[in-house]
Amino acid sequence: MGVQGGGANSLEELEQWRDDLRRRGLRLCLTNGCFDLLHAGHVQLLADARAMADALVVALNTDASVRRLKGPSRPLVPEAERAELLAALEAVDRVVLFDEPTPLEVIVALRPDVLAKGADWAADQIVGAEQVRGWGGRVERLPLVEGLSTSAIIERVRRRFG
Repeated sequence: MGVQGGGANSLEELEQWRDDLRRRGLRLCLTNGCFDLLHAGHVQLLADARAMADALVVALNTDASVRRLKGPSRPLVPEAERAELLAALEAVDRVVLFDEPTPLEVIVALRPDVLAKGADWAADQIVGAEQVRGWGGRVERLPLVEGLSTSAIIERVRRRFG
């Protein structure tokens, strides 16, 4: 944990920041993903997630984690650049990298009030949902922008430039 990249925070830094938020009575939302090719669908999902709380943390898969999930040709954009792009978005307050198969360690450490995922995830497949509900938080499935995904963009480029 705590891998540093351009725009990424360590988990320890985020735990202190979260404690400050709580002291001020503010609510935290967490979402996670690869965010390989940042697109309008990602931006909308992040804005929707941020609207559910006072602050938003994005748990971002490391390059090694993306390769394990998506295959050897991914990610297209290195983790430090992905973290920097996400951190620059108005909706995103903090970014943390995780290398584990799931973001459960980050979720449990930060104890968000809201866990947000895209609606492409079935409710019973959302990692950390049980834990978040257990401490009184809520889990939200956010609508996706039709036709926008990194895989769809990659396929469009392949068809066009073959």
